[in-house]
Amino acid sequence: MKLLPFYIDGIIENALMEDINYTDAATDYLLDDNMKSRAVLISKDEGVLCGLDFGLRVFEKLDAGVAVIKHKKDGDAISKGDLIAEISGGTPTLLKGERTALNIIQLMSGIATKTSRLVKLVEGTNASVCDTRKTLPGLRALEKYAVLMGGGRNHRFNLSDAAMLKDNHIDAYGGIIPAVSKLRERIGHMVKIEVETRSLDEVRQALQCGAEVIMLDNMSCAEMSEAVAIGRGRALFEASGNITEENIRNVAETGVDIISVGALTHTVKAFDISMRIAKD
Repeated sequence: MKLLPFYIDGIIENALMEDINYTDAATDYLLDDNMKSRAVLISKDEGVLCGLDFGLRVFEKLDAGVAVIKHKKDGDAISKGDLIAEISGGTPTLLKGERTALNIIQLMSGIATKTSRLVKLVEGTNASVCDTRKTLPGLRALEKYAVLMGGGRNHRFNLSDAAMLKDNHIDAYGGIIPAVSKLRERIGHMVKIEVETRSLDEVRQALQCGAEVIMLDNMSCAEMSEAVAIGRGRALFEASGNITEENIRNVAETGVDIISVGALTHTVKAFDISMRIAKD
């Protein structure tokens, strides 16, 4: 997955505008513009690094003359005390960019680390760990990139990617079979249909009308195992709802193809990284 520079720069510019606005009341009145420093990024946690290039881009947007040395890269396993990168340039630039850069790297590394833990828990099964659309507004592509760096896979990026009939769609229209039938009359031939199901009867209905993907919403492991047995080879099965580190292995062993976990992005602990001005 490659994120386009204009997309990344747009996020960074908005973040800097939010944080700096028109002046830095400490830095601009305290430090000479010509003052130079070297800063180091140090890991204070253990996990998977992600978002380093995007974080370093913050300093480049403030001053194209900064120099960076990367000691780690996205996807690397890092430990407490590891030197991640060095940034050299104007001291005001380093101080103004610090928080925005760290926010990006810490968020993305936290997501990659959490994803990596869950992926390891389902190793040896058929299941892939997948994200959802439960992301921070404006940061979805960054967060989904972080899931990939943690070894996970991406669900839809937006509502245009696939036709997913959730419980409210089905209830509003009057049932799975009529809803899928109507949808098939209108959508393009490239668009897949996923149906959210809440019972084995609904699974059978989704199979009957040819849904390509069937979500098993908040079902027990016994129900999911039966659903997979009923429809094996006829559709992909996605487990969703209340997935935790404690139960994800049991869910994976039901035979589902996908386990979607909203908590990968909506309930993530920021990875602890600090920036320090080096005393050379």
